[in-house]
Amino acid sequence: MAREIFETKRKALKINLNPDIYGTFAEIGAGQEVARNFFGAGAASGTIAKSMSAYDMAFSDAIYGEEESGRYVSRTRLTKMLNHEFELLTERLQGEKYTGRKFFAFADTVTTLNFTKTNDPHGWIGIRFQHETGGPVNDIIIHIRLLDSDSRLQSKVLGILGVNLIFAAYYYAENPQIMIESLVDNLSVGSVEIDLVKVSGPVFANANERLLNLYLIAKGFAKAAIFKPDGKAAQIKDYLYKKNIIILRTKYRQKSNPNFDLFNLAVEQFKKNTGALPEDTIVLIEVLMGNVLDEDSHITEEDLQYFAERAEYLCSTGNNIIVSNFRRNNHLAEFVKNFKPKNVGIATNVANLKNIFNSGNYNQEHYTKELLAYISGMFSKDVKLYAYPYLDRKTGEIVTTQNMPVSEEAKPLFDFLIKNRYIVDIENYDERFVKTV
Repeated sequence: MAREIFETKRKALKINLNPDIYGTFAEIGAGQEVARNFFGAGAASGTIAKSMSAYDMAFSDAIYGEEESGRYVSRTRLTKMLNHEFELLTERLQGEKYTGRKFFAFADTVTTLNFTKTNDPHGWIGIRFQHETGGPVNDIIIHIRLLDSDSRLQSKVLGILGVNLIFAAYYYAENPQIMIESLVDNLSVGSVEIDLVKVSGPVFANANERLLNLYLIAKGFAKAAIFKPDGKAAQIKDYLYKKNIIILRTKYRQKSNPNFDLFNLAVEQFKKNTGALPEDTIVLIEVLMGNVLDEDSHITEEDLQYFAERAEYLCSTGNNIIVSNFRRNNHLAEFVKNFKPKNVGIATNVANLKNIFNSGNYNQEHYTKELLAYISGMFSKDVKLYAYPYLDRKTGEIVTTQNMPVSEEAKPLFDFLIKNRYIVDIENYDERFVKTV
């Protein structure tokens, strides 16, 4: 049975009329858009204990403390806001009047589009709430990117998101999948991206954080998710910003382990070629959530479980894992460029290159256009492909870029990329590690 999606005003009013739910709103940036929805719905005195906004940094620091990083739109700032506001709430609201209340503290710290439209509008939104009266606290924290080209529209989106988050905390928390899905209720497609969700507390004791973040990708709310070696999700921009990045792509539904032997050679060659140091280099293994041969494939619940288990296993090998739905190398490269990396290396099998530079795999009428789109999206002075060889099962020959078959119409472009070292063969490999394709 399909879930009924309530309008934003109806959600806010339902919360306002619930005598058990009571809390505070603290919002930095984009106005007090979330609280405004509750005030506008009516009966707000039933929900709102306090609403505030500390815009000036001096006021904000005096209330929540200074940020070592100097960044006010950050997860650490949001956490300080939740800590401070919930402690004040439970400290000051005592007595018979508040018996039976389930307290919450909602907070957001957001930057919307500036006047010159030169910034990256994004923010952190969170709620700390009691699921049971007098019970322990639970947290939901999300990171968002606001995609509208008008700051007023972005503020409106933020207001709706906040209402959705509070409603989800109290009405959908025991079904994390619906909770995530409901975050974009009443929002236009393409207005927001949610690229991280973190949950904690007893109500989420059985929730799988990897599955929640993979669900963001499956529903189209995010393009990728990163998991650190400890298995915990990371906010992508914070993790990759201005780093050297080397990525190993693995096949959809690949059952065997990645070719770590050749990938390690690629990592070393990448560091040597770029001068990248270990402390500013992120090594990623990618797990694909899509089949390159089927652009319209949909992710099933079984798929999600597979990807969560696959990510967990690969994390256990001590690697960072990126799960994505980028079916082509150029889509991945374009995504990574958003984080202003120093250098990017993508390790891929020569067999994949053979497919790209073989016109027989494409509609002949569109091949040239598709190839040019691939190359223009894929390569820049900071992005290179590191190609590892494969063993041709038919001929028994090891295939590198030097003897890889290339269609005649693609040969000039391929030769240009090889000559200018945009595509680099992995060197000094041991033939024992070369796998059959």
